Amino acid sequence: MDAFSDVAFFMAINRFGSMAAAAQELGVTPSAVSKRLLALESRLGVRLLNRTTRRISLTPEGESYLVEGGRILAELETLERAVAGNSSTPHGLLKIGATLGFGRRHIAPALAAFAQAFPKIEIQLYLSERPLNLTELGLDAVIHFGDLPDVRLTARLLANNRRLLVAAPSYLARAGLPATPRDLSRHSCIFIREADETFGTWHLRNGTQQETVKVRGTMSTNDGESAVIWALEGQGLVVRSEWDIADHLRNGSLCRVLPQWHFAPADIHLVYSGSSSRSDRIRVLVDFLLERFEAHRQGRPGGEGRW
Repeated sequence: MDAFSDVAFFMAINRFGSMAAAAQELGVTPSAVSKRLLALESRLGVRLLNRTTRRISLTPEGESYLVEGGRILAELETLERAVAGNSSTPHGLLKIGATLGFGRRHIAPALAAFAQAFPKIEIQLYLSERPLNLTELGLDAVIHFGDLPDVRLTARLLANNRRLLVAAPSYLARAGLPATPRDLSRHSCIFIREADETFGTWHLRNGTQQETVKVRGTMSTNDGESAVIWALEGQGLVVRSEWDIADHLRNGSLCRVLPQWHFAPADIHLVYSGSSSRSDRIRVLVDFLLERFEAHRQGRPGGEGRW
């Protein structure tokens, strides 16, 4: 049983991202967390975490311990529910991660409805301006945009989504409407700083044609909602997900630019580990969210405003 406890302890450290945060959540001192981690590493004879003054990261051995340990804990929980005879009533903790904007607007309301349907499941929602790593943070599931980062993970498509190039009518009246991707280099562009993208470079595709354009602009942010506000104020062109700007496209406060050209895939998936699929909690969450977002997996005439 100490081994099971150690796995749960190690998952907590990774879920909260630091010794101090884990200590606060566990109700102990940071020094107690550090001592227990050292004792765990000593017992196993390997280093599980790389530690600096600012962050922690998994070693290869630590990643194996986290993934396989989580799988074993999930199987133990499933076994106990089956033996107790209450496997038909999912219960326990679900830790779900999402990006700030989409998480607030769509996932938080969905989880409120989910909690009413499954009152015995405890929900913890983690929102971040950056994509969340399922393994490193010890999450049960994350909402992911675009291509999947790890083939070892299981993913279910929640919603179709596109990245669209848009601008306010006031900006287009002043600066003109770009006719080709190369015209973008002469326009003011609003940048969203993301770790997985080269700053100031946009990649567009039209069938077999591909264009990589170096664009310029004086305004950048790591917050998508701020970028949309600037675009609405006529500050320039911006690339945003369809879910974020659908209302503005419908009411005409933003207009699509170069609609025949497309950006990188942006479909929205619920991602979880294969071992988690054995959990009743994950199964009911997947079914619930698939039904909740069903309308967004169906193409509609006209394309725009599916959200």
